[in-house]
Amino acid sequence: MKRVALINDLSGFGKCSLTAAIPVISVMGIQACPLPTAVLTAQTGFEEFYCDDFTDKMDNFTEQWKKMDVTFDGIYSGYLASPLQIEKVMHFIEEFKKKDTLYLADPVMGDQGEFYSMVNGEFLEGMRKLSKMADVITPNLTELCFLSGADYRELTACKKQEDYIEKIKNLCQMILEEGKKPQTIIVTGIPREKEGEEYIGNLAVSKEEWFYKETSYTGVGFSGTGDLFASVVCGSLVKGLSVQQAVEKATDFLQEAIEEATKEKIPRNHGVNFEKHLFQLV
Repeated sequence: MKRVALINDLSGFGKCSLTAAIPVISVMGIQACPLPTAVLTAQTGFEEFYCDDFTDKMDNFTEQWKKMDVTFDGIYSGYLASPLQIEKVMHFIEEFKKKDTLYLADPVMGDQGEFYSMVNGEFLEGMRKLSKMADVITPNLTELCFLSGADYRELTACKKQEDYIEKIKNLCQMILEEGKKPQTIIVTGIPREKEGEEYIGNLAVSKEEWFYKETSYTGVGFSGTGDLFASVVCGSLVKGLSVQQAVEKATDFLQEAIEEATKEKIPRNHGVNFEKHLFQLV
């Protein structure tokens, strides 16, 4: 059985991070090995929550797993709370990433053009370094702008223009040209307007090719959808699917869950009812 290390926080409510990744990876027939960066009563979008920071415990996982002589077919990192956690993940990658190990990094830093509270200059620089170690990164459009230095407001002001996706693709190519290894960037949650209708899309770009898939936008952004998307992509790639197949599978899986959650008027912080759609990933 293939095995993936999942480096993320664990939230009791919100259907995000490890709560999303573990069932997705597991139902795809892959062993999920969680390394929690923090344990929270609920994800940080809720007004109140308790958080137990696991920064000082992360090295224990690295050390004990090294003693066990375990190997991983994939490594997926998500939300990290500080520059120190980024350093610890970089050390984990150096210890466990082999030639055939897929490393997918979701550079969680912000949304809607704004940084999350934990992000400062040191954090951004650390995330840029960590992203260069990955085979695949899955930033949302805001995070792509942070990684590339582009202006989010200027970019999204062009979302009605025909060359909008081309502009985003060029930002990806700029990042790829700076790297020293073959990479794929999958930009998630791209807002787009076309003929008076709103869409949300995902764009995959490598040096050799690119692929774009979009769906109708329901008007609601739910907690955990980025984590679910990255988890499906990670599992798909570990199983040998192409990037295009992985993006299509993740997009289709999420679309049904999002449409259902919107129809049922589920509060955005509670996430989507993805559980009943997991059979699609088997």
